[in-house]
Amino acid sequence: MNIQKMMQQAQQMQENLQKQLREATVEATAGGGMVTVVMNGVKEIQRLSIDPEVVSPDDVEMLQDLIVAAVSDAQRRADELASQRMGGMMGGLKLPGMP
Repeated sequence: MNIQKMMQQAQQMQENLQKQLREATVEATAGGGMVTVVMNGVKEIQRLSIDPEVVSPDDVEMLQDLIVAAVSDAQRRADELASQRMGGMMGGLKLPGMP
């Protein structure tokens, strides 16, 4: 197998992975479900839901903290999803510098 063919296959695998991640979603919540974030596998926020009970002009900081927590958790979950999908594509192959 020549190097050019290997590079084409690697590029195709990368494109397939990106497509799968763009179509996959993860969901994370904060504050016992008061804030929910749905994000795709490439970390684009698809939906943000906020329970009206948590919206208080007297405590905007708490709402901000809940949003940050939910987004951070969704990003972590998207990273885990990407790692799982990449591991599945690599067939367990370990390359130097890859977790």
